[in-house]
Amino acid sequence: MQDMKLMVLLGVILVMTAGWVIAQNSRAKGQTEKEALTNTDRKDKIMKTEEEWKQQLSPMEYNVAREKGTERAFTGKYWDSHDEGTYICVCCGQPLFASETKFNSGTGWPSFFEPWSKKNVAEIVDRKYGMARTEVVCSHCDAHLGHVFNDGPQPTGMRYCMNSASLNFVPKGQPLPNLAENKAIDGDSQAGGNVQASNTGTATATLGGGCFWCVEAVYQDLEGVISVTSGYAGGHVKNPAYKEVCNGTTGHAEVAQIVYDPQKVSFDDLLEVFWQVHDPTTLNRQGADVGTQYRSVIFYHDEQQRERAAYYKKKLTDENTWGKPIVTEISAIPVFYPAEDYHQNYFSMNPEQGYCRAVVRPKVEKFHKAFADKLKAGVK
Repeated sequence: MQDMKLMVLLGVILVMTAGWVIAQNSRAKGQTEKEALTNTDRKDKIMKTEEEWKQQLSPMEYNVAREKGTERAFTGKYWDSHDEGTYICVCCGQPLFASETKFNSGTGWPSFFEPWSKKNVAEIVDRKYGMARTEVVCSHCDAHLGHVFNDGPQPTGMRYCMNSASLNFVPKGQPLPNLAENKAIDGDSQAGGNVQASNTGTATATLGGGCFWCVEAVYQDLEGVISVTSGYAGGHVKNPAYKEVCNGTTGHAEVAQIVYDPQKVSFDDLLEVFWQVHDPTTLNRQGADVGTQYRSVIFYHDEQQRERAAYYKKKLTDENTWGKPIVTEISAIPVFYPAEDYHQNYFSMNPEQGYCRAVVRPKVEKFHKAFADKLKAGVK
């Protein structure tokens, strides 16, 4: 009996030892796989200077993807999208998530229960704000995408909470970008600004037509426009503040930088709206707003934009559309400085503010009436 007990005890010890060895091997294997997954030191990684990224991306895209910012909940272009296709990196075009894995998390950010491929994303411990979270980045270019949490649905139980600004979308049936071609894109443009048709399939326009609250509110409702950022451009002061610009001594104009989908809306369409929603014949003023910061200006991002802007300005001048000379400035895009946060989405956030009721709303209503066939779905 004693020998039997000893044999049972030895058996239990052997089983426990074998289990421990297997667990340690599995843990080591899992750690190795995780290290391989989170290794961002790939030989084919895209490397660009910060200035090159700034030239390629919109201000919002740069802030989120390169500076690890976070877009406000329920404001991104993909949080409520249900189209079939593939979500790709806004910086390099690498596939990141399939629409089949997207679900409604109720958070206001695009959420997925697994990536397109585990090799296409990397995970990094993020200890900002006094907490430990798992940051998710693109393994091909280190673009910040968002964070991953273990409160998602089955079959993975994970929730990849992403920023729309870090993503672009390729509809089902369309070819995915060639990453080898993307590596050759260096962000340069003929005009020194954003690339007009970047590898992400978007383009950028920068227009000034008086108070940027008005310009922003109008273009936000135009079909094909992805984002509008109010800001300052054309002056000599770096990182100007709103009060400085209002003094009229910085040389900056209040402008709206528009990121749009050329497949849905053309630069000519943007110009058509531009000419109709402000008075291009009044020098350094729009209505009661007086000063160089309110000048009419088109900051072109490439030679094609310059040619189209010059063509339409001459055409409208020859047709004597306004009965007075057009004074709109046409210049290459200099450095664009996003305005303070409280200026962004100003009309939508402050519809009953005095200036909005008296000036912005009438312009928006005029735009809606004149371009009813070009408004986004759901815009009244």
